[in-house]
Amino acid sequence: MSDYDPAAERAALDWLALADRGDATASWEAAASLFRRAVSAQQWEQALATARPPLGALVSRRLESALTATELPGAPDGEYVVFQFTTAFAHKRAATETVTPMRDTDGQWRVSGYFIK
Repeated sequence: MSDYDPAAERAALDWLALADRGDATASWEAAASLFRRAVSAQQWEQALATARPPLGALVSRRLESALTATELPGAPDGEYVVFQFTTAFAHKRAATETVTPMRDTDGQWRVSGYFIK
């Protein structure tokens, strides 16, 4: 794994804990300004409510990779870390979660993207 700021991983894990609880409001508020401009709080609430409940409760999550980047498709240049986690849920034993924190305009790491496969 490449060298990355441990604060980026902490931001990803803290944010995932909010998503794991189904707390759409708190996870949206904790997300990067880029995320909040792209997705309204209501859109995020619907997306989270659609994506997570069918998977069931979190069973385990293990960091598989971390890749630093300054350019990502469809995003402005900046500081990013793309984390991939192997995650097990009660109703889906093998999922891959991709969580991408970015250094936000205030210098803090915040999640700018989240995908589950």
